[in-house]
Formats: sequence, C-alpha cells, structure tokens
Amino acid sequence: MFDVGRLCVKIAGRDAGKKCVVVEVLDRTYVLVDGETRRRKCNVAHLEPMNEVVDIQKGASHEDVAAALKQGGIIALETKPKPSSQKPTMARKATAKPATEKKEKKSKAEKSAKKAAEPKAEKKEKPKAAKKAKTE
Repeated sequence: MFDVGRLCVKIAGRDAGKKCVVVEVLDRTYVLVDGETRRRKCNVAHLEPMNEVVDIQKGASHEDVAAALKQGGIIALETKPKPSSQKPTMARKATAKPATEKKEKKSKAEKSAKKAAEPKAEKKEKPKAAKKAKTE
C-alpha cells in the first residue's frame, strides 16, 4: 500500500492536511515522507494514501521530489537554513540582558522582632444579647 512514490495526505500532527510523497519505506509502520510537509520519518497510521503515484526513486533528494510534485501541480516545502552570521552566539545572549540585583532576605529573628514591635489591634466584642436577638 505505501510504496515509494505514493502520494499521501497527512492526517495527524503539525503538518495535518498537507500532501506528501513516500520517499522510502523504513519498516511496517514507518516511512520517510517529503513534499508540502517536512522531510521526516512518519507513522503510516498518520497518512491517508491517495490513488496517485509519483515517479521517483527510493531515497530521492528533496529537489527530485519537488520537481516530480511540480509536474502534478503541488508546490513542495522549501526551507533555507539561516546564515551563520544571524545565529545567536553565547556572547550576544550574555550581553543582551543586564544583571539584576537581588533583594536581601530577612532572617526569621528580624521578622519576629518586627511583629513584636507592632501593636496588636484589639477586637471589639459584640453583646451576646444582640446575637441572640438576630437568630430569633
């Protein structure tokens, strides 16, 4: 069913709904796919095979797959790696954010001394007769 060149639609994952071509059969449950999706290993349970078959060889390069899909009217995903000058380096990351000062933590003794120094608010007691009158 999933032979090399079989056109499929991904039905699960981030590339769901996109068309791909089986480039290589890895084992019973996994195949290598390429096309509108990322070129990667994929579970056959996540693929819906279509009736169309594209003429490519086993292990074909991305350029070969893109050319074969272009004949069928499908545009393959084109990704370009970032130039090495744009990739962040450790030096840039270190200088990007200034160091912040940490607050000093107070010890338990200082906290308890502060509580002892504060006057406690006294509670006002309501007359018991007023409470009984409300409940009756």
